[in-house]
Amino acid sequence: MRALVVDDSKAMRAILRRILRELGYEVLQAGNGRQGLECLREFGAVDLALVDWNMPEMNGLDFLRAVRKERAYDAMRVMMVTTETEMEEVTEALGVGASEYVMKPFTKEVILEKLQILGLAQG
Repeated sequence: MRALVVDDSKAMRAILRRILRELGYEVLQAGNGRQGLECLREFGAVDLALVDWNMPEMNGLDFLRAVRKERAYDAMRVMMVTTETEMEEVTEALGVGASEYVMKPFTKEVILEKLQILGLAQG
């Protein structure tokens, strides 16, 4: 299983990378949505992308919109991992094509639970 972590926070990328590696994922990283798209073009589709909302150059919602326009990424699950907590944002992200939504701060258990819901981790 391969995952892409897209977040402008180096610390957050490290936290998510550690959690995913512990769950057996190979992890790619990007500092914003534009870099995330470049990473997908270079390395191909991944099983899962964990994406922050607020980033420079290209935010997570715009990344999600771009990914959902590409047939090659139809099977990719996208989990928004963000500080955006308003129901309007959650609804918008899910409407654009997010598979799940996690609000920061989070625990490893929350990430694992969401991956289990998506069928991407064992219980």
